[in-house]
Formats: sequence, structure tokens, C-alpha cells
Amino acid sequence: MNIKEIGEIRRRVRRDRSNMTAIYGCYVNSQREIISEFKQSTGIMPENEAERYFGLMKRALSGSLGKNLIDITFKTSQVAGSPEHKLLMELRNSELKDENLRMELYQKIIQNVKVDDGLLILIGCDSYDVPFKSKDDEVQADASGEVYKYILCAVCPVKLSKPNLRYDPEDKAFHDGGVANVPAAPEVGFLFPAFDSRATNIYNALFYTHSPKEGHENLIDALFNTRAPKPAAEQKKSFEALLGTSLQEECSLDVVQTVHEQICQSIELHKQSRVADPLLISKEDVSASLSSCGVSQEHISKFNVAFDETFGFETQLHPKNIINSNRIEITTPDVSIQVSPERSDLIETRVIGGVKYIMICADENVEVNGVPIHITEGEKLNV
Repeated sequence: MNIKEIGEIRRRVRRDRSNMTAIYGCYVNSQREIISEFKQSTGIMPENEAERYFGLMKRALSGSLGKNLIDITFKTSQVAGSPEHKLLMELRNSELKDENLRMELYQKIIQNVKVDDGLLILIGCDSYDVPFKSKDDEVQADASGEVYKYILCAVCPVKLSKPNLRYDPEDKAFHDGGVANVPAAPEVGFLFPAFDSRATNIYNALFYTHSPKEGHENLIDALFNTRAPKPAAEQKKSFEALLGTSLQEECSLDVVQTVHEQICQSIELHKQSRVADPLLISKEDVSASLSSCGVSQEHISKFNVAFDETFGFETQLHPKNIINSNRIEITTPDVSIQVSPERSDLIETRVIGGVKYIMICADENVEVNGVPIHITEGEKLNV
């Protein structure tokens, strides 16, 4: 799914726009026990209550592609008859009305997510008559050739609120309001099936994680029986590590700068093109950057092998998961230097008298602890 397709479905998650007639759910205590299972009819909900329910579910479609929103792909054999795919399809086709199917889903979630004070699991089913959209993005609401039926799930941690004072209008005074069990924003969630090219794609699902640092491998395995992609934060560390280990002595400042600059250029060109589909970086893209700055074929081959071993064969990565496009950072055990990518030309490395140095051009506006300083001729290094 691309960001426009996600946005189109996200805008539907409101009582006045969706055909979600009920929200099902359960409340789970800290011992992983279901203490309440419920069905809330959206048609008779008070307005403020409906807004909160739909607001929580909508959050499971928020964040960045590749970081918070992760594409899940089923194998053809799974779609043909695997139990995990069959459960999701039956939940969707029954519009969540089968209690046994709902309970099976709840238990998969309960046994594979972190539970502190408790959990609120919410799930709804919507049927969307997809309006036809012309090449210039003109929507024709009265022309629809696709009905997209999907289920949306949000798993929210329940936290104990802090004791507070609450105003009592009867005696016009503040009294102890006690504590309450309050659902927080979803920690995880999913959409099934995917909405690709504005049509139903039962070969894919969209998984949501609040934290890009969390992989939720156990939950993804339980729900989809597929290998979970590395969390975004881990992808960056892995990419940096494999560059260093595979290129070895050829991993110079110039090489790393070139890879960073070319990925940044790809990000900018993609942004300017206004293409809806997300930009993805393959090992071939990185190999071309390495070749352009003179890295030997031997080390490029090592990089390609290491890439497949680390991320999987033919895997493509979201560029912002593997670089920080806002800065270049140079670190030693005692020093950290951050530079805007546009001015990476200010940095070079040198070996002077057998000692390795990082050289930074400092012709203007140099400050130390916020204090502007002057560099005099007497401080010039004699080489």
C-alpha cells in the first residue's frame, strides 16, 4: 500500500463515513485473562464515545511507511489454505459475527503481546464502495467497480490513571476522583486485506507498530506465520555494520559520503516526482553507488552476499530506515560531529605524521559552547 491508499482508508474510519456497524472487543487484565468481551453498536453510541472508539482504531493506520506501517506478504501456499490466512478471511467474510473466530484472534494477540496493567483489543469490519478515480485524481463518487471489505484491529495498552481531584457540581467542591483504567494509543494493530492499487489484495496485510524499535516478531508469526522484517532502528544499525564489514579497508569517508548523498538524491527526486508509491532501495542501488566511487568488485560482491544474509534475498528497504537524510554524523570514542548533508564537503580525513585526523574547514562562524571564537594564524598546523 502507498501513502495515498492508506490515507483514503484512514479517512473512512469515522462513524459518519464508514459502514462499520459495530465495534467488537475485549478487555484483558494483567494476568492475560479476558474479563470483558463486548459488541458496541456504532449507530447508538453517544457522539463523544464513538469519536474515541474510532479515534483509537484510526491510530492503527498512522505513522510512516516502513517504520510504523509494515507490509506483510503471504506466500501463495498460505493463501491457498493456511490456518492463519483462513482465520483472517473467515473473520472478514463473517463481518466478525462469529464469536469463536473472534476468540481465536483475541487469544493469538493476548499470548503474543506485552501486557502490563491490561489491554483493550478493538476490531471492526467495514465495506467500502471504492469510487472511481481518473488519471488526474478526479473522484467520481457515483462510479464504483470495487467493493473493498476489510477488518481493522487496534491493540491498546490500558493504564491506571493517577489519583486526582474531581469537581462535584452538587456540593460545588473538589473531591478525590480515584483512579481509572484508561486505554492509551494503540501499541500494535493490523489491516486485512491490503488496499493495493485501490483494490482488494488478499495476498497482503498492513501491520502497525507504535515504536519503530519494536519488531513484534512473536505476534507477526502468530497472526501471519511469516518472517517479521527488522524494526526500522535495527535496519539502520545492520546496514551500517554490513557496509563496514564487507568493504573493510575500502570503507572510506568518501565511500560512505557517496552512498549517503546518492540515497539522499533519490529521496529528493522521488519527493519531486510526487509518485504515490514509496521509494525503496535495493542492494543493486547501493552496489551502483559503491562502484561509482571505485570500490573493488570483490568487496561489492561481499556486500551483496551480506545484504541478502542480513535482510533477505531481493529485499528492498525504505531509505529513511537506513540513513538519516538530515545529517551526517562522525564519531570517535570521545568526539561526535554532526554535519548537514549539503556541506559534507567541509570534512576530510588525513594522515599527518602517522596520526589519523578528521579535518573540518572552519573559515567562519565558529562557536565553542555558544561563544564565538577566533582562530589565529599562530594556531596553524605546520605539516
